[in-house]
Amino acid sequence: MRKRHSFRLMVLLVAIIATATGCKGGYSFTGASIPPNAKTISVATFPNYAATVNPQLSQKLTDDLRNLYSSQTSLNVVNGDADLEVSGEITAYTTRAAALSASDEVSMNRLTITIKVRFVNNCDPNANFEQSFSRYRDYNAQLNFSSVENSLMGEIVSELCDDIFNKSVVNW
Repeated sequence: MRKRHSFRLMVLLVAIIATATGCKGGYSFTGASIPPNAKTISVATFPNYAATVNPQLSQKLTDDLRNLYSSQTSLNVVNGDADLEVSGEITAYTTRAAALSASDEVSMNRLTITIKVRFVNNCDPNANFEQSFSRYRDYNAQLNFSSVENSLMGEIVSELCDDIFNKSVVNW
């Protein structure tokens, strides 16, 4: 009886160790699925090629994306060559009418930000992609755009960063 208990305990211990070491680097509790041999990621500054330029957008997008990879993965964020590389550009920053009132006056405006992203996975070239992402926020047309712009931009950038992160390392 004692031998049987010791044997089961030994099997359980070996299974736990095998599982823990076999998953190292390939899974995180955030849902990220990163190749085990990927240790570094670089996020290049996103230049702003939009017709309308918000001078804070490029730096905010780049910094928020770097912070997301740093906080949600075990990857080291580096400058230059890396196992995983993210680059791209801001292609549109527009505000337009989004809704009319019953009297045909603009009641809601929409801020839209579009970015083009290139992701290079030097560990698994099949995971490379180039894709545009676009997000928007509607706001009351009675408000002065400059009074809500930073808040709207922050919300949109957060969603764009999540989109890039999910496409690049979550693989859903």
